Amino acid sequence: MDVLEAMETCTAMRYFTDKPVARTDLEKLIYAATRASNPGNSQGWEFLVIDDQQLKEQIGEVVLEGMAPAFANKPEGMDGVGERMYLGAEHLANNFGSVPAWILGASRKIYPPHAPEDVFMHSTIYPAGQNLIVAARSMNIGTCFTTFHRSAEPIIRKLCNIPDDVHLCLFVAVGYPERRFMPVRRKPVEDVLHWNTF
Repeated sequence: MDVLEAMETCTAMRYFTDKPVARTDLEKLIYAATRASNPGNSQGWEFLVIDDQQLKEQIGEVVLEGMAPAFANKPEGMDGVGERMYLGAEHLANNFGSVPAWILGASRKIYPPHAPEDVFMHSTIYPAGQNLIVAARSMNIGTCFTTFHRSAEPIIRKLCNIPDDVHLCLFVAVGYPERRFMPVRRKPVEDVLHWNTF
């Protein structure tokens, strides 16, 4: 699949079949992630793949508890896209343990070596995350970025033995989608492109 086609159809997937994703394919996704550019080639990224059923269920209970207030108090008057996003996120949280795999993208604060800064930590992991989801799309694997780790970080750290100097940055659901990949909806390029000045 052409990389632009993968980008153009890389919609967030929140509904998955129960077909497992092979570990060899999950490794390919991490390989793709680690091809991303990063500051000073510091490569301060870490990736934790969670595919153990018991572990997913334990984390899922805490995620659902942490996300419940957001789902119970969702904003009124959302457009169709916002409504679908909330419903999909709620479905994903309710079915956390059924998602074939979760990939936690993390980063160490190591750059620049003489005075490490948070901004470089994030500029390391986010391009890697984008590489990962585009690679997944090219393999017909669905993904969805989430912030679920924020509602369950202490239990994730405890259960997965994550060192204190590893910062949790993104949490990606991974699986074979129940729904079709569709073109992403974005603003026209001419609405956001500026040549030389605004």
